[in-house]
Amino acid sequence: MTDTSAGQDSRTAALQASGWGAPFKLLQPRNLCFWVYALGVAAGIWRMVQYYGGGAGAYGVGLGTGALAFAIYTIPWLVLLAYHNRYTRQPASLLAAAFVWGAAAATFWIALPANGAFLSLYGKAFGQAWVNDWGAGLTAPINEEIGKALGLILLLGLARKLVRSPFDGLIIGAFIGLGFQISEDVLYAFNNTAVNFGADQVGSAWHIVLLRSATGLFGHVLFSAVFCSGLMWLLGRGDRPRRLRGLLLMIAAMIAHGGWDSMGALGYLLAGNYGVLLLMVVVMPVADLLLLWLAFRLAVPQEQAWLRDILAAETETGLLTEAEVTAAAGGWRTRRHYRKAQHGHDEKQRAKHILTAANDLAEQIAEAGGHDTDDVEHARAEITRLRTSPA
Repeated sequence: MTDTSAGQDSRTAALQASGWGAPFKLLQPRNLCFWVYALGVAAGIWRMVQYYGGGAGAYGVGLGTGALAFAIYTIPWLVLLAYHNRYTRQPASLLAAAFVWGAAAATFWIALPANGAFLSLYGKAFGQAWVNDWGAGLTAPINEEIGKALGLILLLGLARKLVRSPFDGLIIGAFIGLGFQISEDVLYAFNNTAVNFGADQVGSAWHIVLLRSATGLFGHVLFSAVFCSGLMWLLGRGDRPRRLRGLLLMIAAMIAHGGWDSMGALGYLLAGNYGVLLLMVVVMPVADLLLLWLAFRLAVPQEQAWLRDILAAETETGLLTEAEVTAAAGGWRTRRHYRKAQHGHDEKQRAKHILTAANDLAEQIAEAGGHDTDDVEHARAEITRLRTSPA
């Protein structure tokens, strides 16, 4: 067997293991997961219409202000998540389905009625004061994380070839969480307008927009990404069985979620008003970001290895160097280190463009199922052009 055939074998194995390039089709009438997904989304939209319908006339300005502001707020999130979805990329249609599940089904079909039921039971058992302090922190992390994760399970059933790794769970979970977060934020803007009886509707909505935007980095996107990556390990979808790791990450995500929802009571219990400030500004943000970093660092090596295997065969033809393949499949530090190793501004810029073109080539190879199509050859020709043209 030649070296070239060995490289092609590694590429084929990586494409099969990752599922990259496989099509996603949401409409699957013979798949029960499709009908559960459709039921959840339809029921969520119906409950959403019912919820807003009664007050939309009186508080429409506040609702519209919140919806528009958070729609704009969604854009940088999509850019950030798209950047991290750059290894064995998930198709946009699948990620859109994840977002819709979070925005409609997980929020209005599952979380809203479940939270209300649990808080009512807590109130009867422990009193309203206890519910105000601890109810949300002991209710939402369970109902909401499970409701969001159900979307991942349904998409796993609809796209078994695509949803293969804990990193896939992290990315899909982040999109589900983003849908939930934006839907919940608009809900809060509407509710705050109603609480103020429609007075200064724009101001009431903007109060929520500013508050929720400031804390959004430590919200549902983070919790759901960590929880769903852990769920994938728990289901045995990683490179090897690591179910305990998955369970611990899921528990950690729920604890982080509960910490934010019980911030006031927990902080005051520890150190009064200063404790609340310390938790909100320092302790919880740092702890949550470390948790996300840990989940990412544990999940990403498998994706990077697949991407290296897909591109490795290009080193045998001389199209790419080993260093370029390593950088293209690496994180931002690896890519930056490679660019800095080049001499001169022009060479650094050339290296940046070649790495981008290498990732584009990998995507074309995946879309072609590992075959040499016209699009693949065009992507290879672009790398050759970048090497020979002025930077």
